Amino acid sequence: MTQATTTESTDVLLVGGGIMSATLGAMLTELEPNWNIILVERLDGIGQESSSVWNNAGTGHSALCELNYAPLNPDRTVGTAKAVKINEQFQTSRQFWATMVEEGKLGRASDFINPVPHISMVFNDDHVRYLKARHQAFKQHKLFERMEFSEDRDQLAAWAPLTMRGRGAGSVAATFSPEGTDVNFGELTKRLVQHISANGGQIRTGTQVTNLTKRSDGTWAVTTKNRLNSEDTREINAKFVFVGAGGGALPLLQKSGIPEIKGFGGFPVSGLWLRNTKPEIAEQHNAKVYGQASVGAPPMSVPHLDTRYENGKKSLLFGPYGGFKPNFLKQGSLFDLPRSVKADNIYPMTRAGLANMDLVKYLISELMKSKAQRVESLQEYYPTADGDDWELVHAGQRVQVMRKDKQKGGVLQFGTELITAGDGSIAGLLGASPGASTAVPIMLDLLQQCFPNHRQTWESRLTRLIPAYGRALDTDAALADEIMGHTAGVLGIQ
Repeated sequence: MTQATTTESTDVLLVGGGIMSATLGAMLTELEPNWNIILVERLDGIGQESSSVWNNAGTGHSALCELNYAPLNPDRTVGTAKAVKINEQFQTSRQFWATMVEEGKLGRASDFINPVPHISMVFNDDHVRYLKARHQAFKQHKLFERMEFSEDRDQLAAWAPLTMRGRGAGSVAATFSPEGTDVNFGELTKRLVQHISANGGQIRTGTQVTNLTKRSDGTWAVTTKNRLNSEDTREINAKFVFVGAGGGALPLLQKSGIPEIKGFGGFPVSGLWLRNTKPEIAEQHNAKVYGQASVGAPPMSVPHLDTRYENGKKSLLFGPYGGFKPNFLKQGSLFDLPRSVKADNIYPMTRAGLANMDLVKYLISELMKSKAQRVESLQEYYPTADGDDWELVHAGQRVQVMRKDKQKGGVLQFGTELITAGDGSIAGLLGASPGASTAVPIMLDLLQQCFPNHRQTWESRLTRLIPAYGRALDTDAALADEIMGHTAGVLGIQ
């Protein structure tokens, strides 16, 4: 007997229940309240993959402490452009969250964001000189004006007591940024999705997309199946599709057949954390302390000792320790990587792989580490740490972008890549950090590229949602003080 397929239509189909789909869905709910929105997620709950609290660092990436965003130039000066851009992007996200909290649409801010200072800490003479130069370069920028630098051990102990307790002789220095935050992106995702649902959006968990086909009228026929009920198969005719499926975005975009995805590949990187949930230890540390990455390590593997909040409870997290699995999602298939290799991307993927053998060696060495060796790495940042107080937990899976390059044949690209079809009918997001923290500006880019005819209509509401919409804070001190002071007050992160 042939299985019947239910057919339906929608204005917007969001594929994936993470922070990206949630952000876009919430924004469109505000901009076009009469549009029909359907969100499908293959797992049984929202925000369970990369957005989940223990699958990411929750840093609220604002480039205050991440040293890889501020490269040392050949002339020994420190580049600030990337860090300033990322901080500007995070401030945009903050504005959107603050407005939604003000309007009573996200509940209590403290349920998803908390004040946690951001610290960069280094341990040898060369790195101390670099950190000092970085501080001097950053102090010229409004967004970083509160950053402090010190080599005084008493001051460092006041900022982050556990990092200095029992520390031996040797160079050590740190910068301290009091405006840092810890963000529970899993909880934030759930709040945004609840807002979509409360305004008529349909949320379907346990629902997997199996195919995407472009129709002659320019819409998309998207086939879904219920993972728990194989007889529940649907064809959704969508005017616009967003593939916000994390590591699962690449294979779905490949299925769509859009030419813009040709030549793109993905390199999966897994990770492990050491986690300490003992209140008596967690209460002694209130900071995210970032250091320098190992040679060959990807940016998301920069070591850091973090304060994390989950449901109001404080814990400590250290890592991540890199690893490799061929699945593109934490709850994905071991065949994800080989299935993603196509005729159009095999060459750029091969060239990118050959050019990044240091990364491969790093991941192999990380996989071979024992718990004792991992605790030894922790003790660089927390010298008196007792390994028995820490448990090993799996972090989320990240898929780094591999793409064509005219000169090199193929490159491994860190960060995120927004892919949009030429007609704006479908878009998707590839890549990783600092994605979640910059979700709002990424979605603003998507709106401009995919809905250009709505720009004037939406501008008034966008300016209400994001008061500094279209303006830079770093070059306008008065505006920065006004906006940052307001969002800090609303979000409770002064």
